[in-house]
Amino acid sequence: MNIYYIGGSPCSGKSTVAELLAAKYHLYYFKVDDFLDKYTQMGAARGCEICKKQTCMRAEEIWMRAPLVQCSEEIAYYKEIFSFIREDLGKLKADNVITEGAAYLPELMKQFHISKDRYVSVTPSKEFQVSHYSKREWVPSVLSGCTDQEKAFSNWMDRDVLFALEVQKQCREENYCSIVNDGTLELAQLASNVEEVFRIS
Repeated sequence: MNIYYIGGSPCSGKSTVAELLAAKYHLYYFKVDDFLDKYTQMGAARGCEICKKQTCMRAEEIWMRAPLVQCSEEIAYYKEIFSFIREDLGKLKADNVITEGAAYLPELMKQFHISKDRYVSVTPSKEFQVSHYSKREWVPSVLSGCTDQEKAFSNWMDRDVLFALEVQKQCREENYCSIVNDGTLELAQLASNVEEVFRIS
């Protein structure tokens, strides 16, 4: 099986790029976010600390924490569920797959010997991230249980900025390609840049 991985952080264009390349090259598209609830339950059942914690936390408890704490737990969470993702990828009946998700941390890619022409991270600039999240209709429902939704949103954005910086740092350390989307690139050009890294034919 030939797998192309797109990591990075939310609101960076990962999903759109994966969809464009999947359509262009007839690749099977595996979106990690579609299975996060399942992976969290699996992790909780196996006693994974962060997965267990996430199954019982209220919005107030999640978003009113310090952004650095949120970021650290997000990274730990992806490490807990990574084996579940790999297991599902291994079950796919497809020769060529493109998959994307924030769970694809560069250090995990290196640990499992993913070559540098099979992985790229896409992260947004802070300004691009905040402007796009602000337009998403479902954001208020995520924060509806918070007593101070403005602060909760600020914490959320700061968490994702910290996460993006960590992903960029890991890419430098592990010699993987890191693309920062500041909104000046058309999505077609962003997809072309990712395609160039993958050298898909």
